[in-house]
Amino acid sequence: MSWDKELEELARRKALAAQMGGADKVARHKALGKLTVRERVDALVDEGSFHEIGSIAGKASYDAEGNLAAFTPANLVMGRARIDGRPVAVAGDDFTVRGGAADAAIRGKLVTVEKMALDLRLPLIRLVDGTGGGGSVKSIEIEGRTLLPSIAMWQLCVDNLSQVPVVALALGSVAGLGAARVAASHYSVIVKDTAQMFVAGPPVVARVGPTLEKNELGGSDIHTRNGAIDDEAASEPEAFAMTRKFLSYLPSSVHELPARTAPQDDPKRRDEWLLSVIPRDQKKVYKMRPIVEALVDEGSFFEIGRRWGKSVITGLARLDGWPVALMASDPYHYGGAWTADACDKVIRFVDLAQTFHLPVVHLVDVPGFLIGRQAEEAGTIRHGARAMQAIYQCTVPWCAILVRKVYGVAGAAHMNPSRYGMRYAWPSGDWGSLPIAGGLEAAYKAELEAAADPKAKLAEIEARLAKLSSPFRSAESYLVEEIIDPRGTRAILTEFAHLAAPLRSPGPPSFGYRP
Repeated sequence: MSWDKELEELARRKALAAQMGGADKVARHKALGKLTVRERVDALVDEGSFHEIGSIAGKASYDAEGNLAAFTPANLVMGRARIDGRPVAVAGDDFTVRGGAADAAIRGKLVTVEKMALDLRLPLIRLVDGTGGGGSVKSIEIEGRTLLPSIAMWQLCVDNLSQVPVVALALGSVAGLGAARVAASHYSVIVKDTAQMFVAGPPVVARVGPTLEKNELGGSDIHTRNGAIDDEAASEPEAFAMTRKFLSYLPSSVHELPARTAPQDDPKRRDEWLLSVIPRDQKKVYKMRPIVEALVDEGSFFEIGRRWGKSVITGLARLDGWPVALMASDPYHYGGAWTADACDKVIRFVDLAQTFHLPVVHLVDVPGFLIGRQAEEAGTIRHGARAMQAIYQCTVPWCAILVRKVYGVAGAAHMNPSRYGMRYAWPSGDWGSLPIAGGLEAAYKAELEAAADPKAKLAEIEARLAKLSSPFRSAESYLVEEIIDPRGTRAILTEFAHLAAPLRSPGPPSFGYRP
């Protein structure tokens, strides 16, 4: 009455599945410097925590007696695991089986893992290598028919973005649906040199255009600079470490709140050099990232998307242990002006904060939207209007520190004035509807034309207006709430984090996340 025979058959099938695409294909895969799918899962998650589901799904053939003759596993490995003790859902493509193209039960497994993440409220990690469940021309002959394009699991992808953290790693040549699965995430990483991403790969592109190598067409240098992928990793282990770090700032789902870690830094720490970090000469730049590092808990700043939308710095950090979303200007790029891609970066980042209940800290030095022919051709104002919409829709607690410039429509997006937000200015604060230097000639045209020495007159007017533009004049009229000593900024921000913590409410956002 024993079921030993069936258990032996189960063990045999699992052993066959563990062989993946076969020894030759596994060796070829590893020769490219890539881990196999189960090695990737093991390197990502807590040791021994992976519980695989659908391990013996695949394509089988049988002999005349109905016994299993051969078995090829589905080229998707998925299941549940833990990262830093928290349960997660993981799906990994197996490139050694038909290059990761749609095969056997892969579509059903893709749907299952997306449902699992959604309904069990688990963070989802996609390890993408190949088409990630997408099509292959060879499938036409195998299936004996063509398919009308339809992606059954895409609505689940959309729903998950507004419910659970989604991380996608491009770990090989990613195309088609695989590329879409990478892009439809809250955080994405591509491995330098060994991974690429395309709508269609080089052989397809060569039929309609030039012949390109993989990295020429879709390497990390391309997609981490256009925003399709957030960050680049030097290796697969580094990509896994980045994944764990990103998830550490977020709740498991929107139905929870981001957890506080044990404070490791003095909440009232003062750095003397902050008093002189902003140059008096408005034309001179300074480095914003050291300022960010000085204001947040030591070592806690995790930057996201450093290589695109460069005039805006975005990342996650902690203030006295509380996770926050931090956005800052970078005057080294366009003087901090918002470009079209910087606006898109702001939209995605603010949506991330809103979705997962992260208070926002904004360090502001914005001279406005980027101007000029190139900016107009990029439709900067359209992107800018969308960025403003995201900020004005955001309801999480917000604190703005006006470090230097706050000009024009983009400057007005430093916070939503219809809601209460904490706002402080440094003595270096400089604001207005447009910079003085940019509007003097037009505003005082008649006076300058009548002057015996127009250059001297221009300098006189500029000096007069500079005194009137002092932040103290604004504070007199309560147009800015408070001017502070820069050295006291960290204490104010940690107070903000403590005040914001009880205001956070778990639950789904009022609008969906925009990938």
